[in-house]
Amino acid sequence: MAVDIQPACLGLYCGKTLLFKNGSTEIYGECGVCPRGQRTNAQKYCQPCTESPELYDWLYLGFMAMLPLVLHWFFIEWYSGKKSSSALFQHITALFECSVAAIVTLLVSDPVGVLYIRSCRVLMLSDWYTMLYNPSPDYVTTVHCTHEAVYPLYTIVFIYYAFCLVLMMLLRPLLVKKIACGLGKSDRFKSIYAALYFFPILTVLQAVGGGLLYYAFPYIILVLSLVTLAVYMSASEIENCYDLLVRKKRLIVLFSHWLLHAYGIISISRVDKLEQDLPLLALVPTPALFYLFTAKFTEPSRILSEGANGH
Repeated sequence: MAVDIQPACLGLYCGKTLLFKNGSTEIYGECGVCPRGQRTNAQKYCQPCTESPELYDWLYLGFMAMLPLVLHWFFIEWYSGKKSSSALFQHITALFECSVAAIVTLLVSDPVGVLYIRSCRVLMLSDWYTMLYNPSPDYVTTVHCTHEAVYPLYTIVFIYYAFCLVLMMLLRPLLVKKIACGLGKSDRFKSIYAALYFFPILTVLQAVGGGLLYYAFPYIILVLSLVTLAVYMSASEIENCYDLLVRKKRLIVLFSHWLLHAYGIISISRVDKLEQDLPLLALVPTPALFYLFTAKFTEPSRILSEGANGH
């Protein structure tokens, strides 16, 4: 195979784009930025992303997809009030919005029209921040080679958030106006207003910390799920199994946290060795059991009452 020989590319992410191919002859352009959907190989040639995402990549995308849903549910519960019957419908609507947004995002991604995406393999943290690795050969002129080396794991999250926001603005106001009769006019739309704040925050978080989140999200899930479960059980004054079983809502919260525990464990282990990693899932109920066994020593109800009295 005859290849057009040119000087080697400088920089970590600069590559040569294929201009012409005729049989065994390939002619490449000058060293520069690779087109969208391609990244440089070891020989500094831009190659199309044709691989399938790994399990860890899907788990990362699932984590980023869960963030707006969990925040929706939190603010719906926060602003709906204990006696409001609209919270359940709003929870279901939020789940519907995020599910449809995820499906549509996959359908519009390459290849278009199927629930499948092609991607480039993530090799190291710098793959997420190619804009920091533009070379300056003469220390004056910068060769701009910024491109999505982790295609499409970086931009697909922004597309998903955009669809989530559009669907929320189309569906939620109509639903809230119809069924949130128990709330005041100023309260019924507060969960929507909250989303208008947290979506820009999530967008900035992905733009700045996407690479860090990619490597840290399993530990973030475990830590946050453990902390929120402990806070919820202490705030609800759950000190034994009977307190836990007396209300269905408490069981739903418990099982939801167990799912998050399992998600974090699977993400950390990556299930590389199935027979060794699956037994780790037996640890999922451990935090809740530990809390129930030690609650009688800490007496969370006494601590809450003293805090309310200002002691």
